Parts: sequence; structure tokens; C-alpha cells
Amino acid sequence: MKKVLVLGAGLVSRPLVRYLLDQPDFKVTVASRTVSKAESLIDNHPDGTALPLLADDTAKLDQLVAEHDLAISLLPAPLHPVVAEMCIRHRKHMATTSYVSEKMQSYDGPARDAGVMVLNECGVDPGIDHMSAMRVIHDVEQRGGKVVSFRSYCGGLPAPEANDNPWGYKFSWSPRAVCTAGKNSACYRENGQQVDVPGPELFTHVDQITVEGIGELEAYPNRDSLGYIDLYGLEGIDTMFRGTFRYRGWCRCLKKVVDLGLLSEDPATYTPGTTFKGWLANLTGISADGDIRAALAEKIDLPANDDVLDRFAWLGLLSDDELPIVGAETTPLDILAARMGEKMPYQPGERDMIVLVHRFIARFPDGKEEKISSTLIDYGQPDGDSSMARTVSLPVAIGARLILTGAIAETGVHIPVKPEIYNPILDELATMDIRCEERTE
Repeated sequence: MKKVLVLGAGLVSRPLVRYLLDQPDFKVTVASRTVSKAESLIDNHPDGTALPLLADDTAKLDQLVAEHDLAISLLPAPLHPVVAEMCIRHRKHMATTSYVSEKMQSYDGPARDAGVMVLNECGVDPGIDHMSAMRVIHDVEQRGGKVVSFRSYCGGLPAPEANDNPWGYKFSWSPRAVCTAGKNSACYRENGQQVDVPGPELFTHVDQITVEGIGELEAYPNRDSLGYIDLYGLEGIDTMFRGTFRYRGWCRCLKKVVDLGLLSEDPATYTPGTTFKGWLANLTGISADGDIRAALAEKIDLPANDDVLDRFAWLGLLSDDELPIVGAETTPLDILAARMGEKMPYQPGERDMIVLVHRFIARFPDGKEEKISSTLIDYGQPDGDSSMARTVSLPVAIGARLILTGAIAETGVHIPVKPEIYNPILDELATMDIRCEERTE
């Protein structure tokens, strides 16, 4: 009997837990700060257990790791190395959907010495994007070619029929995490030149991309694209870009959000009764008296009828509504994320959508070039699992099963860029109608 510990019971956890409980000879423990969420995921399954766990209760966490064969960490990313250290010490495997941090990478040697597999970046982005890209790259290489340009774009969005608010976005995962990602710096390579993008300028680097069946989307850089040149085996590549998809207008609006300091993590004290209008005026140094929309428009150098102001007004940032969070140590980021989460949820019956597009240029020794695309468009299930939940959690669930059954025998810290890891995961995802369609010109 294999024992799996799932740490966290958030928005993307359900498909993972149900998949693991459906495996023969698997027992699953879900540990969460809110035990009722864990109990909901287990749903009285005889092989499931729900437990309360505070992330800072390291003694209890260490005990749980020791009692299981593999831990899947869906905790906030800074806690993954804490779990990894425990897993390595107890010679237990681990899997996450998150990016590999420097601290996590430092555990590669100790994990190998302990005979432990620590699989990271096994969600959708990062995850399916890596796996589907490497399948194409390795195919090109096996045919004697070389990838000289690679552009990859991925985003979780409302399905077109659910795209009915001015922001063009709804939350299928943590609003705070989405907002925090808007602060990231980025770098990529374009026609042989390195492009470095400071965090405050992230939303000024925007591509317009037409996706068949969806229409035109915009994409902005996603973190450090250059780090994947070596991981993908693409040394000397001319163009290497990884980006995030959004509906049109998002980047222009978020640039003003950044400029106004709404993503700041500087804490302040807000008293009960503080309004959004008063908070915004205080934060940005404008007057809350009179026409705050006109004052804000002047502050961010836009006409008062600009649609960016429409979005701010729709969200209630110019209103007399009271702040959803008050008290000490509250940041502008906390307030904005809470308001977005309140105003921009999916309604019953609405679908979300994952769009992943890779575009390659491959060159062959005879001088021939191929343009290759790989596209995944996946929709959530109305009143069921979201596409975000399925595409984030099922790859890591499959990876965990493959590790525990010996189908993946690697040790150390890995992301899924090796055929022995990505092929079985992609093949099983295809049986669930999660697949990339490839086209060559």
C-alpha cells in the first residue's frame, strides 16, 4: 500500500486527490489549515484521511512526511524547500507544481544520495508546457534538425462565453498569486539579443497573438526564459521567449495598477470604515474630494473616459464601499487581491479555459526550415472541475503515481524534460482529453 501526503487543499487540489484515490493500493492523506476543505476533497473515501495542519507546525509536518512514501506540496512556494529537506532526511519522494528555486535546486545532490526523486514544475505552466515543448524539440533533433526559435505562451482565462467583465479575467486560482506575478522581472532572447525587463516595466513588453478558435490575445514575458535554454538543450538558440496570455487590454490596465503602487507589499493600518475611494486617494496622493475619477485620470495621464478608468470603477476602487480588509499590517496588494477575488469569481455553470501555444522554427542541415506549432486549448467542466485545476494537478498526480510504482526511477531534483518522465505523463493526459495538437508548415 502506497501512502501519499497531499499538503494543501486549495482550488486546484480536487482532481489530484480524486485521481490518487482511484489508484489501487493507494492511501491519501490531505493535510490543510482548513480541515473542512480537506474533508471535502476526501469525501468519505475509505482510503482517504483529512487532517488539520498549520504550515508552521514543523514537528507535525515532519511526522507526516515520515509516515508517507511521497509528499505532494501544494503549499506556498517558499515552503517547498522545508518539505524537501524533510523528505530527503526521511528518504521519501516529493512532487510539486512550482518553479525550482535556488534553494530547491541545492537539494539535488542530497536527494540523489538519499535515493529520492523531487519532481518540480509538473503542472501546466510550468509543466505541460515543458513536456509538450520537449517532445517537439527531441523529435526535431532525432530528425537531424535544430530548433533556432522558440516562443511559448500560456494562460488561464475565462472561456469566451464567460468573458463578461471589463477586466477580461476571472480567478480559478489564488488572486494574490496572480497579482504577485505582476511584479516579476523577466528576461528573454530575441534574434540573438538578451532583453531584460524590470518588474515595473513587465506590462510594457506585449505581443499580440492570434490563436485559432479563440481570436487575438496579448502576451507578456513570463519570468526568466533564458534559464530554460540549457534545460531544453537549446544552446545558441536565436529566440527564446516564454509568455503569459491574457485577453486584450489586461497589460495596459495592469501597467497603471503597477504605476499607482497597488501591488505594493508595504504594510499599513486601515481602520474600519475606510472606503476604497479614501484608500486610493491616500495611496496615490490625490484628493478624495470632488471628482476622484478625473483626479486619478490626471495622475496616470489618461483621459477621464479611458477604459482603464472604467475597469477601476467597475472594480469599485473609486467607490464609497468599505475595504474588505482592515487592521494593521495590511498591504495594497492584500486589498486589491481581496477585491478582485470578490468581484471576479466564476459563477455556477461557467467554464474557464487554458490556452497553451508553442511556436518553433527548426532548421535542418539541407537548409530547410520548418515552422511547427503545438497548441492546447482545454475547457473546464461546467459545475465541475476547472481547466486550471485539471491541468495543474493531474500532471503532478500522474507523476507521483509513476514515481511510486517505479515507472520513473530518477533520483535528484528534476523538472519533466526527459522522455522517460514526460512521455508517460503526456500519454496519460491524452486519455483525459488534455492534449497538444501539433502542426508543421
